[in-house]
Order: sequence, then structure tokens, then C-alpha cells
Amino acid sequence: CKSFMSVWDFFPDELEENKYKFNNNNFLDSYCVSNSCDTDLAKINGGSLYLFNKFFGSSEFFESVANSNINIVEYILIWLSYMLNLKQQVGDETNLQYFYKMYVLNHEKYKNSIMGVDGYTSYKELIDKKTYFLDMDKKIISNFYEAFKLLCEMYNEFDDNSQFCAKCSENANQFINKYREMNKNSDITNNSSYNELLSTLSKDYDNFINKYNNNQHFKSSPLPAIEEIQTSGQISGDISSSSSVTNKLFTVLSIFGAIAFLLGTSYKVNNKELKNYFHYIYPNLNKKNIHFLTFYISIRYLDFGNDFKNKN
Repeated sequence: CKSFMSVWDFFPDELEENKYKFNNNNFLDSYCVSNSCDTDLAKINGGSLYLFNKFFGSSEFFESVANSNINIVEYILIWLSYMLNLKQQVGDETNLQYFYKMYVLNHEKYKNSIMGVDGYTSYKELIDKKTYFLDMDKKIISNFYEAFKLLCEMYNEFDDNSQFCAKCSENANQFINKYREMNKNSDITNNSSYNELLSTLSKDYDNFINKYNNNQHFKSSPLPAIEEIQTSGQISGDISSSSSVTNKLFTVLSIFGAIAFLLGTSYKVNNKELKNYFHYIYPNLNKKNIHFLTFYISIRYLDFGNDFKNKN
């Protein structure tokens, strides 16, 4: 997260009078074409290449990151998408789609090979593994960015020798609230890629609180953990299963009700013709249908019983 902090220090994630603000205009020049970032988009591109270089710029860096958290690619794309979305989209393409077409596809630094690395050959290939970002809604990007930045601030403020972490507790509570909010958003939980990204944030938060809570200086005030939260998929599955049990019970009761109605009707009928009609029906019903209905009811009852046991 220190690399992200460097970018935030020199390249704030907010606009000033609808313009990007740069605290050091030359900070990213070495990552731009001809070593000069002349436009806002060129500077954002420089920030993107700076982050990719810090984490994946050599086989040594790459293997270190891949062994610990290859999903840092997603964090870079969260930052990139959020920064691009500070400006209004022009045309039908998302800002990230336009950036991808203009820079990732045409800039040699995204295509240069990472020497000595198997599985991924370039920054572009890393990005192409996460192409779902190209179509991600800007509101969803903002949610992920907010959660990621809170997490990063905790990592940056804390180290193993630290005896003071002023905002760790506050940021942790804000992170959990944001996580819960996203976990209730069906636009996120119904999308497998977004769910994986949510899981990545959760795991990285768990890794942080394990380090924090094991530090002797903070054992008296541990940070809260993310409790197990049932996803919308699990909830819909439970509802579906419950509905299945209910339907089977209804079917069994309906059959019993139909038989009772027929028997009751026959018993109460006084009309001689109807009595004769029922006298004709019952032998046939008893011989042909009762056996079938009894068999069918027993099967449905067994199904219902098994479902009920499984649910309990």
C-alpha cells in the first residue's frame, strides 16, 4: 500500500474546479511517452504504469507479489477506474474502455515482456485477465475504491513495531460497514467477478486484523472481524428449498382432501340416482385408483419427510 500512498500524495483522488490536481507535476514523467506527461490522461496513464512497475516490473517483484497477492492487479484497476471516472464519460464507451483502447493496446510499456516469469508475459496480459472492469458501473467502482482505500490506510498506518495506530479502529469499523453495504447489493452479489473481488477485500482485511490483534501493543483492543454474512445466492437457495417442501406438503394434503370430499359427498347424498352413480364409481375407484393414490401419496410423503429432515 505504500506505492498507492505515493500516488495519492502526488496525485490526489479528487478534482479541484473540475480539474485533476497534481502536487508534483514531474512525479510520473518517467512513465510517460517521451518522459513527459502533458495531459491529464497521460498522467493517469503514468500513474497506472508506475503501479504496475512497482509490483510487477521485474521477475523478482512479480514473484514476490504473485506469491503473496496476485489480486493487486484488481486494486490497480480499481484505482485506475476510479480516477478516470472523476471526469464525465463521453460517448458510449466507458472511460476505462477508452483508456484501454488508447493506451493499453497502443503503449509499448504495457506490452513489454516481463523477463523470467511464467504464466504472464506483460502488463496487458495481467489486465486482460480482469476485463470485467471495462464494463463495471461507476457506482460499484466507487464502493470498491472506498473499501480498498480504507484498507490501505490501515496497512500504511500500522507496522509490526508500531505502538500507535490512531485511525485503525475507526477505519476498520468504516470498512466493515462498507463491506456489509456491498454484500447487500444484489448488483454485486449476483455477479461472480464482483463477488470474487469482495472476497479478496475480506481476506486482506482478515490478514490485517490477524497481524494487528497479534501485536502485543493492541491485544487489549482487538479490531472487529467480518462475521459470516449470508449472500443473496444462499438466501434464494434456502427460499427455493423451503418452497419445494411446502409444495410437496400441499400436494399430499390436497390428495387426502380430494378423497375425503368424494367419500363425504357419497355419504351425504340422498338422491337415488347419485347414490347409484357413486355405487358404480366406488368399486372402480377402489380397484383401480385407490391403489395408485395410496402409492403416490406414500412416495410424496417420503419425499417430504426426507426434505424436512435435510432442512433440520
